[in-house]
Amino acid sequence: MTNQKLDTKAFKRSLQQSENYHRRGFGHEEEVSGTMNSEYQSDLIQTIRDRNYRLEKGDVTIRLAESFGFCWGVERAIAMAYEAREHFPNEKIWITNEIIHNPTVNKRLQEMNVGFIELVGEEKDFSVVDSGDVVILPAFGASVQEMQLLNDKGCKIVDTTCPWVSKVWNSVEKHKKQDYTSIIHGKYAHEETVATSSFADRYLVVLNLKQAEYVTNYILNGGDREEFLAMFKNAYSEGFDPDRDLKQVGIANQTTMLKSETEQIGKLLEQTMMKKFGPTELNNHFMSFNTICDATQERQDAMFDLVEEDLSLMIVIGGFNSSNTTHLQEIAVEHNIPSYHIDSVERILDRDRLEQKPLDGDVAIVENWLPEGKITVGVTSGASTPDKVVADIIEKIFDLKAVAVV
Repeated sequence: MTNQKLDTKAFKRSLQQSENYHRRGFGHEEEVSGTMNSEYQSDLIQTIRDRNYRLEKGDVTIRLAESFGFCWGVERAIAMAYEAREHFPNEKIWITNEIIHNPTVNKRLQEMNVGFIELVGEEKDFSVVDSGDVVILPAFGASVQEMQLLNDKGCKIVDTTCPWVSKVWNSVEKHKKQDYTSIIHGKYAHEETVATSSFADRYLVVLNLKQAEYVTNYILNGGDREEFLAMFKNAYSEGFDPDRDLKQVGIANQTTMLKSETEQIGKLLEQTMMKKFGPTELNNHFMSFNTICDATQERQDAMFDLVEEDLSLMIVIGGFNSSNTTHLQEIAVEHNIPSYHIDSVERILDRDRLEQKPLDGDVAIVENWLPEGKITVGVTSGASTPDKVVADIIEKIFDLKAVAVV
């Protein structure tokens, strides 16, 4: 729910000037870099990169996407969390959510005595946080209301929000300044979209092109207001009225959504407002800024290249709640390639059984996932996945299948 009375821009500026707010490192970069390299990097992955993203052993050819894994924003967030632990050795440290959507990294932070704010029902339980505690805001960001609460408690705030997410927030601020409704392409319950929507006065979250088409049809032709509100329940700002609030709109996005779909939705809204109000009035009814994350785009482009090859199967690696990983899986499925989304090597149970998460389904065991004979396995990973996790999975496939090493 958005706080309409709070000047979010002024609050953020004030917070950033506070001595309790930290957006940069603490001077432990070299030490932390060495630790992260040892924990998350892999010689095997570097070898595959050096061999033009291809490695053969026996019956198995691994074909690695040419852009995959940790992005700059994720590495930065993890490094800042590690530095915070180094810089505040005696303080209690919390994270408002998972630092990133990767179980390996989050487990490692728990081992470093970093606590995670628990969700009780639909609300986070901040009662465990005391004045003077250190609280890390994750790469997805945190809502303005959470930042305000932590600031009022007198916490030391370590803000690891990805700059690409902050760029979207700036766009939403511009929408608000011009009294536009923000149409956000995203998942309304995702941490990033919750944070983004908290900067808006009025917003509507659309999940996909189908929902966007419903909205644009309503803009052009009107419709059943109650049906509209029921369809987008929980995905709009308090007091939202489709008959009033869709006359001036700006497009924003969750940075991990599928790039092509975000572009389609933006183009559809632009054409709709042009049709509704005329070309000369378009700039008075529609705003658009490029807020598609470079890293998300690069990984999707690399995946589109990879699925054009002759692959026996595809392994997509990343947290099951990772939006950008799920969209990589979508690309493989759309190209009719047998594709398995796993988050760690432990999901490979044996040569015949693999535990994976299908699109729009629960984690389940797949039988006979590894074909007989010579195979080419496409491999990619989401922006929150360490190289070490990818390497462990590749090595496991080789162990199960590569009968002869060349």
